[in-house]
Amino acid sequence: MSASEALSRFRAEVGAAVTRARRAAGEVGERNAKLRERTRDLAERARARTAGPGAPATSAQLRESATAFRRDRGLPVEEVPDASGAAERASAGPVETEPVALGSVAVAGPSGQLPPASDDDEDFSQSRILY
Repeated sequence: MSASEALSRFRAEVGAAVTRARRAAGEVGERNAKLRERTRDLAERARARTAGPGAPATSAQLRESATAFRRDRGLPVEEVPDASGAAERASAGPVETEPVALGSVAVAGPSGQLPPASDDDEDFSQSRILY
């Protein structure tokens, strides 16, 4: 085999390898695009909370598998209540809670004295702001 034949054979093999690589990259790119689109759709559905009360719950085995996957990779795992009691909680209606008064209450400072009542929010020496 002459040098020119070897060179032409080498070029043909490199050309075939480049063609295979381009084809494989195109297939992977297409597959990744489909995956990104599906992920985007799932994220939009999750944000919209389209899975309402009548939607089937995720199986316990699948939830355990997903939790194990995330923990194995050091990812955060959101603790959510089990779906078995979700229907009962939803049908129970809203939970009554006691009203809570918001705001701060003045407390005695180091001198034991309560500060004078004032509407001035810029005075940071007031003990209700400092303590």
